[in-house]
Amino acid sequence: MDYALQRRAALRDLHTGGALTSNYCEADPYLLRAARHHGEPSGEQCPACKRENLVHLSYVYGDALGPYAGRIRTPEELTAMSGQFGEFTVYVVEVCQRCEWNFMIRRYVLGDGVPRRPPTD
Repeated sequence: MDYALQRRAALRDLHTGGALTSNYCEADPYLLRAARHHGEPSGEQCPACKRENLVHLSYVYGDALGPYAGRIRTPEELTAMSGQFGEFTVYVVEVCQRCEWNFMIRRYVLGDGVPRRPPTD
């Protein structure tokens, strides 16, 4: 699922004064640290402050992942995981480290469809 329409509406509200800056530009400190150390450069300028490029974080969730759920994964790791797990959901969040803009831009399902027991380690 793509959240482009919601993102566009949020940006319109932000730029026209219909929303407080803190509604969209107040990232959790953990999210900012994760963006600094694990963010994948998007090549896109922040739509809120227009001063810094965004990074993307891909979080994985699903019962099949066991203890690996809730972690950040790179695109390469996601490709490998799609053949190792039956089904899991990826949530992609864009983050600006300067103004703290953050927005979930996409959600999608990966996996090979083969049911397995979740890993225990």
